[in-house]
Amino acid sequence: MNVEQILNQFQATGVETCFHDRHINPQIYAGLNGKNWGIQDYEVRGGYAALRKILGKDGSEGLTQDQVIATVKESGLRGRGGAGFPTGLKWSFMPRQFPGQKYLVCNSDEGEPGTCKDRDIMEYNPHTVIEGMIIAAYAMGISVGYNYIHGEIFHTYERFEAALEEARAAGYLGDNILGSSFSFQLHASHGFGAYICGEETALLESLEGKKGQPRFKPPFPASFGLYGKPTTINNTETFAAVPWIIRNGGQAYLECGKPNNGGTKIFSVSGDVERPGNYEVPMGTPFAKLLELAGGVRGGRKLKAVIPGGSSSPVIPADLMMKLTMDYDSIAKEGGSMLGSGAVIVMDETRCMVKALARLSYFYSHESCGQCTPCREGTGWLWRMVDRIEHGQGRASDIDMLDSVAGNIMGRTICALGDAAAMPVRGMLKHFRHEFVHLIEHKTSMVGVDATSVKTHG
Repeated sequence: MNVEQILNQFQATGVETCFHDRHINPQIYAGLNGKNWGIQDYEVRGGYAALRKILGKDGSEGLTQDQVIATVKESGLRGRGGAGFPTGLKWSFMPRQFPGQKYLVCNSDEGEPGTCKDRDIMEYNPHTVIEGMIIAAYAMGISVGYNYIHGEIFHTYERFEAALEEARAAGYLGDNILGSSFSFQLHASHGFGAYICGEETALLESLEGKKGQPRFKPPFPASFGLYGKPTTINNTETFAAVPWIIRNGGQAYLECGKPNNGGTKIFSVSGDVERPGNYEVPMGTPFAKLLELAGGVRGGRKLKAVIPGGSSSPVIPADLMMKLTMDYDSIAKEGGSMLGSGAVIVMDETRCMVKALARLSYFYSHESCGQCTPCREGTGWLWRMVDRIEHGQGRASDIDMLDSVAGNIMGRTICALGDAAAMPVRGMLKHFRHEFVHLIEHKTSMVGVDATSVKTHG
């Protein structure tokens, strides 16, 4: 297999990506056509105006570090990588008076199944990530940064490298940026496709040239990160949102979304929809509206369930999902799941939930780094049990055993991969237990069978 064939394995198929007119008030994807990724086009769209503003190169007095952080706090921007932690608050943890080297890291190791938003940002609007990182570095007094990019999208890595060269040539990166006293060096680094390196401390280990395995916390990266120095890590989309916030103000960004959930969010909608792709919409947009933008359920079939934030998020049944809005608080408090990375996986009435869980469980078993016994052994155990049920060899005791194993994995591992493997299992059993029971008792899937007419036990 040649290089071209290898790369083609990882190209999304049937996805309209971000080039369509169905975004709602886009900020990051606004005005993109696939060709205008370069620095000149970015500047025409207002690029690097935020950097000039904070450095006082636009005729203003500039902004202090505290003012930049305060603006980001006011915006209500929350980390777009999955955890949803307030970005401005995270930046305030960085010890700005630390006498030694400090680091800034962008987590572009987009490996969560169903997620394909960050690669589009880096490939078609890379300078907004670069500018966002420069602004973050200024706010925290950092002089060196790295963007860790998923290794299986090497063409995206090359595009980002080209954008870095443009930024350096224009004076936006390097020593004494735009004639100021602020200096910042930014480098790209590519991973090798390991899911575990999306976990921030495993990412740091990989950046240091070591095996990508999570570290114990504490100490946290803000005090002991890359090379043992204070480090702040944010997601690609998080950094990409920062220039708009600085140009337009924190309050304007907050008003684009809803309280505690400011701005827009990019959702990667996949599965059984007519128009899979990336959709940038304001936080708090009803799921029903997002589904409509994606063309509705494919073939006019009935919606069955939705995984709202990437494969690690617990599944939500259709009737409940249709009542929710797409923001961190609604999905968590009302839906009992997570907004996560924003990967919305839509499943229609033809989907067997046992089969879906078997595929997810296999993924987490395969991607476990093996460092923690509960995860190393438990993820394999989960997959083998679900696989056995799917193939008509399940036992009545398997369902309670699945729930027990998942419960014993959660909260007992160094990183969240164990939880990521356990939550889909518990979510499926909570909402679709009857499908597992039916497959065990009747050796056939419930797809096409009216659930209310099936008498099951357990």
